[in-house]
Amino acid sequence: MPKLTRRAFVATAAATARAAESRPNIVFLMPDQHRYHAVGCLGNDDVKTPHIDKLASEGVSLHHTFANTPVCCPARAILLTGQYCHRNGMVANDLRLREESVSFAEVLAKAGYRTGFAGKWHLDGGQREPGWVPPGPRRQGFEFWAAHQCSHRHFENHYFRDTPQAIEFGKFEAEGWGDVAVEFLEGAKKDKRPFYLTVQWGPPHDPYKAPAEYTRHYDPGKLTMRANYKAGKGPSAALIAEYYGMVTAIDDQVGRLMAKLDELGLRENTIVLYSSDHGDMLGSQGERLKRKPWEESIRVPGVLRWPGRVKPGSHSDVFFTHVDFAPTLLGMAGITPPKTMQGHDLSKPIVEGKGKSPDSAFFQIFGPFAGDGTSAGWRGVRTATHMYARYQDKPWVLYDLKADPYQQYNLIGKPEAAAVHVAMEKRLARWMKETGDSWSSNWSYPVEDAGRLYKHKTFFTVQEYLDWAKAHPESA
Repeated sequence: MPKLTRRAFVATAAATARAAESRPNIVFLMPDQHRYHAVGCLGNDDVKTPHIDKLASEGVSLHHTFANTPVCCPARAILLTGQYCHRNGMVANDLRLREESVSFAEVLAKAGYRTGFAGKWHLDGGQREPGWVPPGPRRQGFEFWAAHQCSHRHFENHYFRDTPQAIEFGKFEAEGWGDVAVEFLEGAKKDKRPFYLTVQWGPPHDPYKAPAEYTRHYDPGKLTMRANYKAGKGPSAALIAEYYGMVTAIDDQVGRLMAKLDELGLRENTIVLYSSDHGDMLGSQGERLKRKPWEESIRVPGVLRWPGRVKPGSHSDVFFTHVDFAPTLLGMAGITPPKTMQGHDLSKPIVEGKGKSPDSAFFQIFGPFAGDGTSAGWRGVRTATHMYARYQDKPWVLYDLKADPYQQYNLIGKPEAAAVHVAMEKRLARWMKETGDSWSSNWSYPVEDAGRLYKHKTFFTVQEYLDWAKAHPESA
């Protein structure tokens, strides 16, 4: 191989810099536990989200946006790696993402991007608080860093920079993370590199409590509950009002950041994507929190704006799941996704409305969690017309989403649904084969990261995980 001369090296570096300067900026906004059904423009007439609604009017609403594994750590790992959890190893909360993982931020950094993270990280394993992640490979390619591992003390929260000295917000954390994001954007304006910024808020994750100036917009007695809501078996109307208040607080920060992009002259060359890591049952089906195969758990907002490229006020039914986020945004930036990523580059179907896209979405939960009533691991598949989920040893639920959008009539065992059941079972089996998933798979971790499971053990089996999950219900 010929030796690279200094002149050639400089020329190559300059060409890379020029290519980088022409790439779009990317802003990914992700609150925690914001379900699809709690956005004004997506069909909820109670909740006030004027800034997200405006973002949708200026871009595309992605109505089939789903969390492949609807729980915090696994979802975040999928988003960052473009891999399903059985591949990236993050099958449960409070594990640490392997440092050798190929992350979305690392790919962007190598392509010349300035990368920034603000918010809840929840990918570093160990104890959740205080939550400092030291500079280096455990930050997975992020250059600018203002984050904590995991804390839901929304009114008394803190974050870290490059030292273990906690920085207190002194205000509701939605605004605090907004402050940090504004700081990053102002710095990005002075930097010639394109940038990637993700803001990952803690609200509206439980505990459900918002500042009074937001909850005053919601009268619990006047809220319209979903048709499958069961009073007394999940959050009360008063708590749902608080949840909506937190959503509106986040919405205010979305508006603030969009205004800052305008002020800095960055709007036209910036892709903005708003979504969430998973939804929240909020009493639908008589259930709470997430990890469930129902729409309120798996379906998340999907709003994307790209001025001059995406038609304002458009709508898309492309299946766009977490595993597709990284390869799709890379595709929009003109960067070939690494082969490690299992998701699809859906940039053409989303931007141009043409090109091949998945016919369904695939879901995985790997074990029980007593905290929200999840009794066992499950797998599922959703098409445009049906949702199907099963445990390893038996089918669980099958719904006709056209006839039964609130999923109140389980078709498992019904003679009239036998053919559909067989077809959905086959589609699920294909997903598992195509992704390399198996009910009996082993999942691997670096030895130093396996402490929450078994010290000095690199591999563990499904049964070992289930045994650990039973003994550690707070983390599983």
